[in-house]
Amino acid sequence: MSFTVAIVGRPNVGKSTLFNRLVGKKLALVDDTPGVTRDRRPGDAKLVDLRFTIIDTAGLEEAGADTLEGRMRAQTEMAIDEADLSLFVVDAKFGLTPVDQTLAEMLRRRGKPVVLVANKSEARGSDSGFYDAYTLGLGEPVPISAEHGQGMIDLRDAIVEAIGEERAFPEPDDEAETDVVLTEGEGEEDEEFEPEYDDTKPLRVAIVGRPNAGKSTLINRFLGEDRLLTGPEAGITRDSISVEWDWRGRTIKMFDTAGMRKKARVQEKLEKLSVADTLRAVRFAETVVIVFDATIPFEKQDIQIVDFVLREGRAAVLAFNKWDLVEDTQAVLADLREKTERLLPQARGIRAVPMSGQTGYGLDKLMQNIVDTDKVWNKRISTAKLNRWLDSVTTQHPPPAVSGRRLKLKYMTQVKARPPAFMISCTRPDALPESYVRYLTNGLRADFDMPGVPIRIHFKAGENPFEGRKRRR
Repeated sequence: MSFTVAIVGRPNVGKSTLFNRLVGKKLALVDDTPGVTRDRRPGDAKLVDLRFTIIDTAGLEEAGADTLEGRMRAQTEMAIDEADLSLFVVDAKFGLTPVDQTLAEMLRRRGKPVVLVANKSEARGSDSGFYDAYTLGLGEPVPISAEHGQGMIDLRDAIVEAIGEERAFPEPDDEAETDVVLTEGEGEEDEEFEPEYDDTKPLRVAIVGRPNAGKSTLINRFLGEDRLLTGPEAGITRDSISVEWDWRGRTIKMFDTAGMRKKARVQEKLEKLSVADTLRAVRFAETVVIVFDATIPFEKQDIQIVDFVLREGRAAVLAFNKWDLVEDTQAVLADLREKTERLLPQARGIRAVPMSGQTGYGLDKLMQNIVDTDKVWNKRISTAKLNRWLDSVTTQHPPPAVSGRRLKLKYMTQVKARPPAFMISCTRPDALPESYVRYLTNGLRADFDMPGVPIRIHFKAGENPFEGRKRRR
């Protein structure tokens, strides 16, 4: 991206609506309630022929530094300092307020380019608010309607004029190819073919868990800065916020998400939107870190979150946060290991790391476990190895006989990775008991070193070579 733009303004003037309009997706939560956005949210914006990074910010309010609103304001000021240009959004329908005057003065002191945006200009009676915007001393306001997409050409022209043609249209760079998918034919000619894990491609990681488990604090510690809003209040994070950083030369794209409470307790519309945003982040991620509060681990909601992540087919890692508050660490660690094995049998061998987002303890180990789990999630096993393994396990423990006829497993191959999925050709697949499927799954996990990731096995009836021929009399 050529340059960075921050959207700033007081609460409820339409900043997130404009953000969604520019990125072309409903990434930011939008609601009539003021103050929905709390963190900085970056996105890739497209405006006619312009391409740039856009940052949605919290509404600026006058508040003490130690309050939640004060911490939100600090996040927005950091976004302004980080950006090359600010879009200062005012509400033309409602008119100016003293807060708008204060923000205009703050932006002038920064000395960076500012484009004044008069949103909701399509509303009846918005003319007076539009002309009042001239009094802010930030130049001519651009009338737009973020909700209806009006005035976008004028906004584009104002941004180009403020940032300059050279910055607005830089020379294009060659982008690296990522997420290369193997074609169906690859590996079929050579049954021993197993592609190597690509440890250079960016890794997408979602951080999920109950409210106040320490998810945002964990990401801030990884980044080495107060990038995400944190505090003692539960439920501070509402949007799924993505941040990028490098770990040992590899790009990590990490998603902070809203805390997930029990479904019965989620009543407010805004919290429902936050939870839906979290579920989207899980589906977009490759590896998901489920953050547990080590002082009160394995509540029912924790188990349900892990189960959801595994059902979605994602690689999962458990992070027992707040380890600095645990006194008898050895006894607690032994208890956590026992409960992990007992309460999460569907993810046998799942990696679990004690850590502290507050102090930084265990963070490097957590990242190594994330990468190791992603390797397993991407694993591909050659057809030749799988069929040798299938012959061995069925010899040791043959499939049971059903109605006097023994089931036969004939052939096995891996049909996909991310997560590993296999197809076994057999007779009467519907009659194969669940206990034997578990035996095969556990054998695959142990013999091919695939701990903690979902393993899926599909059974298919073998083709009958005599099907379709007329029977001789």
